[in-house]
Amino acid sequence: MAKDQDHIYMQYALQLAKKGIGKTHPNPMVGCVIVYQNRIIGQGWHHKAGTPHAEVNAINAVDNKKWLKKAALYVTLEPCCHFGKTPPCTALILKMGIPKVIVGSRDANPLVAGKGIELLRAQGCEVVEGVLETQCRLLNRAFFTFHEKKRPHIILKWAESADGFIAPKIEHRKKNQVYWLTGALAQQKAHQWRSQFAAILIGVQTLIDDDPLLTLRKWPGKTPQRCVIDPNHRAPTNASIFNEGGTVFYFTKTTNKQLQNTKQFLLPFKNPIQEVLQVLYQQNCISLLVEGGAKTLQSFIDQQMWDEIYKLKASKNLESGIAAPVIDISFEEQETLGEDIFYSATRNDSKAL
Repeated sequence: MAKDQDHIYMQYALQLAKKGIGKTHPNPMVGCVIVYQNRIIGQGWHHKAGTPHAEVNAINAVDNKKWLKKAALYVTLEPCCHFGKTPPCTALILKMGIPKVIVGSRDANPLVAGKGIELLRAQGCEVVEGVLETQCRLLNRAFFTFHEKKRPHIILKWAESADGFIAPKIEHRKKNQVYWLTGALAQQKAHQWRSQFAAILIGVQTLIDDDPLLTLRKWPGKTPQRCVIDPNHRAPTNASIFNEGGTVFYFTKTTNKQLQNTKQFLLPFKNPIQEVLQVLYQQNCISLLVEGGAKTLQSFIDQQMWDEIYKLKASKNLESGIAAPVIDISFEEQETLGEDIFYSATRNDSKAL
């Protein structure tokens, strides 16, 4: 019975944590509930990086702080034990005399990584670990990838026609205009995905062909850090992405002084994908959405440098054009979006994250 209750309360903490989707990176999404005599007396979640953590918000929500000395605190991720932008949560838990803490998963951040649990136990607090651990890790899979693999969590995304093309031939398109394969619902879904990522990346050919902004226009939220790979300075200086405000991460071989609003990273391009990922890791970008084009996407696939794939399958046929990336993997149907269908795939070694 106690185990069932632990699952129920942790499941609710997970639902609270999801309120932070797209808002907390580079921090994880965390939810917390406090239970006294089989009743929730406090709840909270992490709203945004730099603001109080879920445990602090939950404790502050408790009306009678005396109840805390006989309460149990459920939290989806191990309480932190170090000073960052906020004080350690372990210190507050111990100060309030909370006797029992139930943890979903350990924190992968080396600054914590079990130290918070050890500190609580050393001070006499009972700690139960691993309640709904798989679900807790799945929610923060980007956070775990970032700390455990030392790179961003990578999702490759593309839309393709019913007959397997991602775009018509250039001569069949209007210059500098995006050709929409999918309908309004799928386009909105793509912008929703953007809102959940730290960074978004395209190759220079997509920049030349589509002149994309890579911003959020069809979903509320914060535009991810926009990135362009352009080793040989092929990017047009009047491209919209460089002239619509905000700084673009520009990966190239030598400085391009003509481009405005860029932070330029000079790379040797011996292994461009690995080099870009290393820079993004150093820049604290925990997740990366790769949107194109076909050559860039295929490069990530060929190097097996991806964690998930989002594929939007349109109902229309193109008969010819730019072929979609090729990968031998099973896709699972996730959602119908008007006349389009959203499919996804996850690498086997990423499913445990």
